[in-house]
Amino acid sequence: MLLRHFAFLRAVLTHSVTAFGGPQAHIGMMMRTFVKETPYVTEKELMEYNAFCQLLPGASSTQTLTLIGYKRGGVPLAILTLIIWILPASTLMGAFSFLLGYIDKKELGTDIFKFIPPMAAGFLGYAILHIFPHAIRNTITWIIMLVSAGATYALFGKTWVIPALIVAGGIATNFSQKRIPQTAEKPRKIRWWNFWLFGFIFIAAGIFSELARSNEWEARKPINLFENTYRMGSLVFGGGQVLMPLMYEQWSVRPETVKDKNPNAIQIDQEKLYTGMGIVQAVPGPVFSIASFTGGMALSDMGVPMQVLGCIIGMIAIFLPSALLVLFFFPIWHNLRKYAVVYRSLEGINAVVVGILLASTFYIVRDISFIEPKTVSLVNIGVIAGTILLLQFTRILPPFIVMICLALGYFL
Repeated sequence: MLLRHFAFLRAVLTHSVTAFGGPQAHIGMMMRTFVKETPYVTEKELMEYNAFCQLLPGASSTQTLTLIGYKRGGVPLAILTLIIWILPASTLMGAFSFLLGYIDKKELGTDIFKFIPPMAAGFLGYAILHIFPHAIRNTITWIIMLVSAGATYALFGKTWVIPALIVAGGIATNFSQKRIPQTAEKPRKIRWWNFWLFGFIFIAAGIFSELARSNEWEARKPINLFENTYRMGSLVFGGGQVLMPLMYEQWSVRPETVKDKNPNAIQIDQEKLYTGMGIVQAVPGPVFSIASFTGGMALSDMGVPMQVLGCIIGMIAIFLPSALLVLFFFPIWHNLRKYAVVYRSLEGINAVVVGILLASTFYIVRDISFIEPKTVSLVNIGVIAGTILLLQFTRILPPFIVMICLALGYFL
């Protein structure tokens, strides 16, 4: 299997070490890498995968890429795809949990990444250009897109916004039954038992975590860390930008409020957590990889071997719910699509996705200088336009565009 899918896995690895900009920008890079350069999926399939993953909690770009692997080679290739995608970023973030004490954060040289935000905006623009003709075809989808864009921008970072828009968009396109009537084909019986594995781990982790805390087990911290991280990975909607405030509340704010009742609660210094949040923005790959950093910091007072274990626990616990949900629910979703009501919902969901991409683009560019009388303003405009043009009209691969932007940040 490795030999048969070597080219695909190599593309996943290249994507994992060059995918800057967060989940929305990742879709633009996937469009170029897995649709245009090598047609592992079609544009329609990528849109469907992304729309489906927006319905689930967890890391949406990770789930989308996992589904591409699932489509190519079933569960085994999906798992390999997931590992290759998360490992580079998680390794880097875990390493930073060790290096943080030796590095002055003022000397991290983050200026090298100053043109990454406009590059990410360029990737978003490229994704919108390709998705728009397929998703926005009539009046109702135009309305859904504009409302979704406005709501997402105004309420950016709120946990409930994206799920609410997804549900509302799916309902809105079901008022008309003329465009997509119900066919005579009957869906097969759905097997729901697969979902119980996800639920069993969730409940078991909670029980063992509480037992470890109340009985003061020697290994309580690793057990508590797994439960805390798995719970956040299971419940968070909206990607890494929503995950990080949850981590801040769980490990920096809450321990102070429960210090009398639970003096051994996992606690991460606020300044160190802020630094980790900044570093993960400059690391390619999934933003959820910050869990490797927080896992290492959570167990850093227990020695190097336990800190390494913390990094591993953080990586596994944050991505495991996403993998279980997407691999177990996608066959169910694929079956549910035979119902016209679900297929009609996809029309609205895709329109919402375009609105979210538009809002994300505007949200990124609001902090980018365009009109100041500085060279950097002209370069920012050039980076956005150049990224879109290079992706649209040339065969230059995304990694080279990333390197160009990093070089610009170093020399300018």
